[in-house]
Amino acid sequence: MALEKEEYVEQTYFFRVLRERISQGLSTQEIMESLDQEILSTTKLPMAIGFLRSELKHSGNLSGGFERLGHYFSAFQAHVMRSAENDRMKFSIHHALSCLEKEALYRSGNPTQSGLFIYQFEVLSRNRLGYEDGLNAISKDNFYWKEWREFIADARNQLAVVDFADLLYLRSDWYVIEQRRKDPAYDPSLSPLFGEKEGKIAGANRNRDPLYLFAALQRQLGYPEVPRYVEKSQEQALLTVLQSKVRDLEGRIRLLEQETKGHVDLAEFAKPQLLRDDNED
Repeated sequence: MALEKEEYVEQTYFFRVLRERISQGLSTQEIMESLDQEILSTTKLPMAIGFLRSELKHSGNLSGGFERLGHYFSAFQAHVMRSAENDRMKFSIHHALSCLEKEALYRSGNPTQSGLFIYQFEVLSRNRLGYEDGLNAISKDNFYWKEWREFIADARNQLAVVDFADLLYLRSDWYVIEQRRKDPAYDPSLSPLFGEKEGKIAGANRNRDPLYLFAALQRQLGYPEVPRYVEKSQEQALLTVLQSKVRDLEGRIRLLEQETKGHVDLAEFAKPQLLRDDNED
């Protein structure tokens, strides 16, 4: 279901603070211990963070919690987090959170279906997150109308033979206008999803790198810009890893001390329960 705008405002803050504190060398577990106290209590996000914290203790990752909270976090958000936690992919948690922060910020304003889709697709494209799984995740978002979800799902197959700019151009108002200049009786078999301006820009970028198309849409129509990955120096990256490992070791030492004293609280390691949807009985 679609969330209220205040939820996306708080999600923006959540993703930004989590990213900033991880960059400072704090462990994710340590950050999550108190972050829910900073979130507006009238939203569902504090409960979601509480569940994510429990899931993190149980499984060691956040993406599983995103997936299990499918009525709150979108499948696309879960896909981005899962990609960041995949050691085989060169996609850092810092950059993933930047992408999710920007998406939540866009949703908190006046998002359009075309603007959100282009942003999400560019995230997949720039970071090589996989079109098959990525587009499948995007197509499950209830923010999109049925025709949009069908278009996104079908794009998974068409991208192998059709340029992305062509997909936009052929489903735009501008394409219909051009065809009716040739044949006034032209009636498209599929209704346009993109406007006249989007169609013009897509038509001008056919057979070109899709990154030029994204940049033109951002310049001309104010589409949201995907955060660029800025590679840290080797020394900075090593320092961040070492700081994180030190904090993890400190946590383990505290646990051993508790075990020695016989005061280990096993309840915090119990398997978490799903956050209930308000619509459930």
